[in-house]
Amino acid sequence: MKNHRRYDIDWIRVIVFDILIIYHVGMFFVPWDWHLKNNDIVEWIRYPMIFINQWRIPILFVVSGMGTRFALSHRSSRLYIIERFKRLFIPLVVGILLIVPPQVYVERLSNAVFSGNYLEFYPHFFNGIYPEGNFSWHHLWFLPYLFVMSLLFTPLFLKLRSENRLSQWFKSLLTKSPLFIYLLAFPLLIVEMFFEPHFPITHAFLGDWYALALYSLLFIIGFFLITLKDLFWTSVKKSRYLYLAIGIIAFPSLYYMWINYDAHILIPILKIVNLWSWILCIFGFAAVYLNKESSTIKYRNRAVYPFYILHQTITVLMGYYMMNLNWHWGLKFLIMVLGTFGLSWVIYEWIILKIPFIQPFFGLKPKRNVQLL
Repeated sequence: MKNHRRYDIDWIRVIVFDILIIYHVGMFFVPWDWHLKNNDIVEWIRYPMIFINQWRIPILFVVSGMGTRFALSHRSSRLYIIERFKRLFIPLVVGILLIVPPQVYVERLSNAVFSGNYLEFYPHFFNGIYPEGNFSWHHLWFLPYLFVMSLLFTPLFLKLRSENRLSQWFKSLLTKSPLFIYLLAFPLLIVEMFFEPHFPITHAFLGDWYALALYSLLFIIGFFLITLKDLFWTSVKKSRYLYLAIGIIAFPSLYYMWINYDAHILIPILKIVNLWSWILCIFGFAAVYLNKESSTIKYRNRAVYPFYILHQTITVLMGYYMMNLNWHWGLKFLIMVLGTFGLSWVIYEWIILKIPFIQPFFGLKPKRNVQLL
């Protein structure tokens, strides 16, 4: 398979990580548990966040699976694993040691568990596992999950990357009806029905069986979709409004079931239909409007990984100094969004790009060879 770059995939990845930054700012204001909380909780913000929460992480694993298919089209398994180590494991270790500790520090200051300066706190970062202790990967949990999946599924992907009976069979179905693409969501439904009730998401990796199973399947599905080649893109472009309509019906139906039933067979069905419909819808509209080369997407695609690594520490630090100010929540929200993006850009543009030595610590490779996560 020729490595034709899909700029719509790049845009989806960038936009979803942008949404992640705004989402994490929102966590400062909603009733849900988070590292720090504003002195004025805003109930209604959680409703758009509930909607976004259904597909924002799943689509990242699908996109990562797609990126893996492109990467393995021109790499051996050995080179791919080496690249994954450099791209995922090294930034994870650096992030844990340097980027995450300030978040834990200000959280401990805010709840009066620790008093003292940061240098005094740093040795305590290695005392116990968060939340009882301090050691954590916090928002960087995505990296170890993706790293282990990449290693674990490489043998499977090497078999699936060439034309096979499964892809041929699925292509024949997809030519008959775009609704057959929902068959790919059936394994997700099995996981939702039998894992989700027993294994709440923790992002601790060990024991996080529901998240591991769901994200692994999404990762594999993303890889498989690229093996369908142009047929997949043609299908989602033609049927994007159909997927949009299904999503528009599925989400309010899902929310209605949530608030009226503790448990119901329709809840996991609606959850997976909703998740998959919005992912397909996003791919369809992106394929129509965003699959165009530009200097903007080249810049943003390279910058998105350092932004992801840096952003939550900036957000939490800003929140710490603003949490008890008697300002309108909207002003705080705006300052935190602009500040998080702005300071991430300043660090990226004026420190990371200016010092080549540190670039691998933030997952950057030579500019001509940028790949998807």
